[in-house]
Amino acid sequence: MNIEDVFTLIKGDMERVNHLIQTSLHSEVILINQISQYIINSGGKRLRPVLVLLSANAFASAKHSSANKHQITLAAVIEFIHTATLLHDDVVDESELRRGKDTANELWGNAASVLVGDFLYSRAFEMMVGVESMKVMNILSHSTNTIAEGEVLQLLNCNDASTTQERYIEVIHYKTAKLFESAAQLGAVVTAQDETTEQAMAKFGMHLGTAFQLIDDVLDYSADSEELGKNVGDDLAEGKPTLPLIYAMAHGSDKQAQLIKEAIEQGGLDQIEAITQAIETTGALDYTRDIAREEADLAIAQLANIPNSNYKEALITLANFSVDRSF
Repeated sequence: MNIEDVFTLIKGDMERVNHLIQTSLHSEVILINQISQYIINSGGKRLRPVLVLLSANAFASAKHSSANKHQITLAAVIEFIHTATLLHDDVVDESELRRGKDTANELWGNAASVLVGDFLYSRAFEMMVGVESMKVMNILSHSTNTIAEGEVLQLLNCNDASTTQERYIEVIHYKTAKLFESAAQLGAVVTAQDETTEQAMAKFGMHLGTAFQLIDDVLDYSADSEELGKNVGDDLAEGKPTLPLIYAMAHGSDKQAQLIKEAIEQGGLDQIEAITQAIETTGALDYTRDIAREEADLAIAQLANIPNSNYKEALITLANFSVDRSF
């Protein structure tokens, strides 16, 4: 099975999710409609809602019953939360490009982007109330709170060249992997799985999200802007000490280490070519890929006790895709 097969497997469910997303975006405020539609329809792999659907269907298939009706709502909710974080991220990072298009803040300004991000957050919570599950509310409210903490942790690490690998992985767990964790866990929750199974799916999502972010870090120095959908070197320009930089600084020459240290502390891309060369010669990208592979393998190991089905195979494919992708 390849990644296209995964999307084909849940094509019908994703069409329902996309329809719900479009209808739920409506507001009497025209600017909210414009910005919401722009960012929701600007591409993206929709991996987080895909994860909700695959998780729920894996258990529904095992029970020979139809998938729980709430999975569609929760898949849309997860996408709204993710999109809200993107709007806020781009303001904080002063980003100009995302998914190959101008960011919303570039087109409409920071204030409008932040406020529409707030609208998407609140709309997500309106929708999740309809599921009428305190457990769902608990998972998603905790998830959004953790993501906010991750944003602040990343802010603290920004321009700090002393950031360790452990501190950086902590940021990934909070900021990126948490929503993957919740997406996978919710599939087990809405199909009434036991606590052991639910926690296995949560761990699957956490490891998957970690692998996904680590490969994003690799692509920041190895993909071209058109394929990646953002400007290569953006993280360095913002002074973010990602894992390739942390590793290269620790394993490069004194000159290379000093070069990277200054780039992190000052931000900017003045020395991007020399830094990219240092990353390559120290094996930093291969090291980061290896850590991502370990995370993907840990994710797959969590599926050991889940009954075999096309959906389980799709979850495994998704874990492998998170590492093998080039965009």
